[in-house]
Amino acid sequence: MSEVGSAYGEALYSLAREEGLSQQILHELTVLSSSFRQEPAFLRLLQSPNLSKQERCGILETSFRGKVHTYVLSFLKILTEKGNISHFSECCAAYKKLYNRDNGILPVTAVSAVALTETQRAKLTDKLSRLTGKTIDLACRVDPSVLGGMRLDYDGKQLDDTVAHRLDSVRSLLQSSIL
Repeated sequence: MSEVGSAYGEALYSLAREEGLSQQILHELTVLSSSFRQEPAFLRLLQSPNLSKQERCGILETSFRGKVHTYVLSFLKILTEKGNISHFSECCAAYKKLYNRDNGILPVTAVSAVALTETQRAKLTDKLSRLTGKTIDLACRVDPSVLGGMRLDYDGKQLDDTVAHRLDSVRSLLQSSIL
């Protein structure tokens, strides 16, 4: 994450927390981030040197006035005026990281060879919540290359109990053994 993304995300989070709006702003940022990923041309338009800063801010005003909180609209305008709108997703990530920290939420990604059922997801979430004492925000991803088992990615750590990892461990052990 860039310094720009961290600085702007932290500033917006600080303001939202003070005003008791952190959850609402997080929701709006999440929706906007998803929309911008689906329509990258909109962000390119906001970076276009062919438009003045006033024109770019006018586009934001027309697009979002009354649809997002004033803080979010002002945030988008500031990023656009300062030429930092390309860092929007990093700002969102910094904001969400602070929100999660303050609300005891631990994002976890479970990677498995096949999709988890709802029952498996619920059991995994419950177990991780009991182990960590935090609310678990579970994202699941399917990666057939793991062959079986599961890998958990969280907080910059990785717990790997996949068949692929075990086979790699056995391979390394055999290669380092003197026969």
